[in-house]
Amino acid sequence: MLPEAIEAMTEQLKRVGNASSLHAAGRQVRRVVEESRETIAGALGARPSEVVFTSGGTEADNLAIKGLYWARRLRRRVLISSVEHHAALDPAQWLADGQGAEVDLLPVDEHGRVHPETLRAAIERDPDDVAMISVMWANNEVGTVQPVRVLAAIAHDHGIPFHTDAVQAVGQLPVSFSGSGADALTLTGHKIGGPMGVGALLLARGLTPVSVQHGGGQERDVRSGTLDAPAIAGFAAAVSSAVRERETLAPRLASLRDELIRRVRAAVPDVVLNGDPDDRLPGNAHFSFPGCEGDALLMLLDAKGVECSTGSACSAGVAQPSHVLLAMGADAAAARGSLRFTLGHTSTPDDVDRLIEVLPAAVERARRAGLG
Repeated sequence: MLPEAIEAMTEQLKRVGNASSLHAAGRQVRRVVEESRETIAGALGARPSEVVFTSGGTEADNLAIKGLYWARRLRRRVLISSVEHHAALDPAQWLADGQGAEVDLLPVDEHGRVHPETLRAAIERDPDDVAMISVMWANNEVGTVQPVRVLAAIAHDHGIPFHTDAVQAVGQLPVSFSGSGADALTLTGHKIGGPMGVGALLLARGLTPVSVQHGGGQERDVRSGTLDAPAIAGFAAAVSSAVRERETLAPRLASLRDELIRRVRAAVPDVVLNGDPDDRLPGNAHFSFPGCEGDALLMLLDAKGVECSTGSACSAGVAQPSHVLLAMGADAAAARGSLRFTLGHTSTPDDVDRLIEVLPAAVERARRAGLG
């Protein structure tokens, strides 16, 4: 966590009060919550009234996809990219399994990008039956950045609400809610140096999704529940810092990422870089290692102090190929033999040195294990 987030949370944890209460302590907490709402809105080009606090990205995605579908129940189709995080894909599938939705997975190219003409063609098959569209801003596995503004404009040409999961983008890419054209945008705290367990759905005024959970009517009666003021304060501090520092951090991470890619390719000549080679998150490098099982290689690197991922951390432990790579056209073996290296604000050239020091031997050992 960023020091600013820790400080903001610690200060708020010293206080008592419920932001929904009318007494003095409650009003003080409410002030903290509303100031945090204003901070997040200002940093991300939104109005304060458009910030709906949630327990994180998963809840925000569920609220956007289920809520917007239910709000437009006379329409059955949900258009969603085939490379979304499971926090978006699984709610869409749930709607298909039990709520009468017809889910169309938008195909992507070999870099994981949804082309505008692909979305337009999908809409025009039956535009009057599309309830909502969801395409993430940047992919959590391979780092490819989507043409969100263009896709949102196509959705609006047909009067369809557009949601984007920007969990990976905030703090690494320029993100403006008003400038994006999106009607709903997901972000979360722990991806930007804030606490886990808190996030937000930026929700355009005039758009009212059906609530996923009911109770006290908090958050525009869209998301009931007692607000976690300490987490919200830490979240707002992290958003403010991440957006403010992005112009300095992103170029540093991109340079470090390019050095990592160059040296990994030199150390393992047959490695394959996944995702767009240029238009990708500055802190993301994703590779397929032929002849390796990703899980085995991950554990070998972990034993040497290098922490990486075989895909989304939320689906770790599930022995199946990455749905993202399969959608991009990779075969199952390549999808299973892939690793994601993520750089953040604490990453240094020494981290890249350590990876290169241990990677060749780990790959060789993983390949021998695979042959065995």
